[in-house]
Amino acid sequence: MKEQLLQFIWQFQYYNKSNLLCANNEPLQVIRAGTHNTNQGPDFLEAQIVCGKTTLIGSIELHIKSSDWIAHKHSNDGNYNNVILHVVWQNDIYLGLPFPVLELKDRVSNLMLHKYEELMSTSQFIPCQNLINTVNELTLIAWKERLFVERLQTKASIIEQSLINNNHFWEQIFWQTLARNFGIKLNAEAFEQIAKAVPINILAKHKNQQLQIEGILMGVSGLLNVTAEDDYLQMLQKEFKFLKAKHSLTEIKNPIYFLRMRPANFPTIRLSQLAVLVYQSNHLFSKIKEATTLIEIESMFDVTANDYWHYHYTFGETSAFKKKNIGKQMIQNIIINTVLPVVYAYGWYNNNDLYKQKAQEWANQLLPEKNNITNGFQKLGLKNKSAFDSQAFIQLKNNYCDQKKCLECALGNKILKTNS
Repeated sequence: MKEQLLQFIWQFQYYNKSNLLCANNEPLQVIRAGTHNTNQGPDFLEAQIVCGKTTLIGSIELHIKSSDWIAHKHSNDGNYNNVILHVVWQNDIYLGLPFPVLELKDRVSNLMLHKYEELMSTSQFIPCQNLINTVNELTLIAWKERLFVERLQTKASIIEQSLINNNHFWEQIFWQTLARNFGIKLNAEAFEQIAKAVPINILAKHKNQQLQIEGILMGVSGLLNVTAEDDYLQMLQKEFKFLKAKHSLTEIKNPIYFLRMRPANFPTIRLSQLAVLVYQSNHLFSKIKEATTLIEIESMFDVTANDYWHYHYTFGETSAFKKKNIGKQMIQNIIINTVLPVVYAYGWYNNNDLYKQKAQEWANQLLPEKNNITNGFQKLGLKNKSAFDSQAFIQLKNNYCDQKKCLECALGNKILKTNS
């Protein structure tokens, strides 16, 4: 028995409640199990019990063994002065405490204990892999909604911290988040550092000069530090030399990677596309906030890199002609990982449900993500119909299944209860 499981059993009252007795053999009745306390002090607060004819209101402390009360030195801790019931798995010692002790060892279903042990010991894709199809659809839908919001709130918390560092300038926050997204996984950190080194206000001063915007981004990234007989490269180097001095720009120290990625994701291509996006848009986040349809959002990111890149992937080396436009898959990636989190964060920070609802509605309209996690859930028979579903599955796998937090998961909770 683990204390976390004991807390779970008590919180949801999954034990035999018949013939409960206080220490003096008077009938014991649990009116309220209390509110689970995750801070210092007793495990459950504001509980209510009836011992004999006496009603008691206060806290409840849980332990595996009653002797743990002494081991944890609760008698000398004022936080435990309001305890009205000591719930233990095994009452191994008589302590003479001024409140009743309730032993649960013989009151809990062995089947539940077996199922829990099975969940904790499995090495399958998810712990409840063999039982998840026993969970009803309503429970699954409600839990996915919670998971989706939970995932966005986690990202919103990170964005909120960035707000403090950027004087609550939402356009800059969006610019940094967007740049990170363009870096894909391998260059995400480097691209975010580029956006921090080049505030959106500086780029706005060169709004009508696409070559200058690209020169700044390429230069700050360090990608212009090459030698080649290439007129375009030399033009960018010339622009950056002038603008670097004008705006006191500093090249980032993060390395930029080309290896192990498709040529379409090369940092040169993504930075050029990012430069064109800045060139073609004005107050991009403001426009996204005002958008009412997903089509409007998708059209904002339908841009193509500078013509030079139709024949190149790197400076000085020509390749077969191919237009370097942002593909549909990348646009969806941007909406899922940049637009939805920042729009939701804006609504969350400003206590405006309109923007939080927009994020959820757009997620429901986007095609689902396809990856090892979503494929795994689909093999188990769960539907992956939209980005709303795929984001929920990713949150579930990473934050619950992989960490064996079955007791905190609505699906695990349902499975333990139903199969016990």
